[in-house]
Amino acid sequence: MLHAQQLATMLDLQQKMNAKVNPEWINAGYGFMRAAMVESVEAIEHHGWKWWKAQEKDLPQLQMECVDIWHFALSHILIEYQGDVEASAKVIAQQLSESETALTFDGNIYEFAQQDLLNNLELMTGLAAAKRFNVSLFMTIIAQCEMSTDTLFEQYVGKNILNFFRQDHGYKEGTYIKEWAGREDNEHLVDVLTALDSTLDNYADAVYEQLSLRYPNN
Repeated sequence: MLHAQQLATMLDLQQKMNAKVNPEWINAGYGFMRAAMVESVEAIEHHGWKWWKAQEKDLPQLQMECVDIWHFALSHILIEYQGDVEASAKVIAQQLSESETALTFDGNIYEFAQQDLLNNLELMTGLAAAKRFNVSLFMTIIAQCEMSTDTLFEQYVGKNILNFFRQDHGYKEGTYIKEWAGREDNEHLVDVLTALDSTLDNYADAVYEQLSLRYPNN
């Protein structure tokens, strides 16, 4: 289960990234659940759903889509609480502790554990289309995608910090160097995440610092 420090770190990073895009993002009317819906459909594509042809589940891509969905879900929850990170963290923690195992949607009861990954992804897509997000369902999907909550945290922080790092080093202006020493920045990020202890209180800052040490022409 995600603990309080992890939730606070992720929500704080999400708020800062959204504010970097638009300082008035809370009231901008962005369709975060629409974005989550689209990412959920992409996850279904990576899983494979076509019964008339052979398909293989692409687990790494599925996991990446889940991380993207979590970005949009956190944004949606932050808006509900007017950008209050502490209040948002508390409501997520409460939902996690309640460990909801089912939900009623469109008059039907859906038991998460009785559904396979594909059907749970489809349910999440429908909820997102209705501007709703269920934390317990998402955590069931994470487990079905063979991800731990620690892995979700590490990948989320890593992707968020890399986005910050790119912006701070000229990504928007076109001066950012994406390949360092013959390897792309996301490959360096994997090395950094592997080497660092994700339980550090300053984990996000440590990721940024290590990327800075690797980046050329500092």
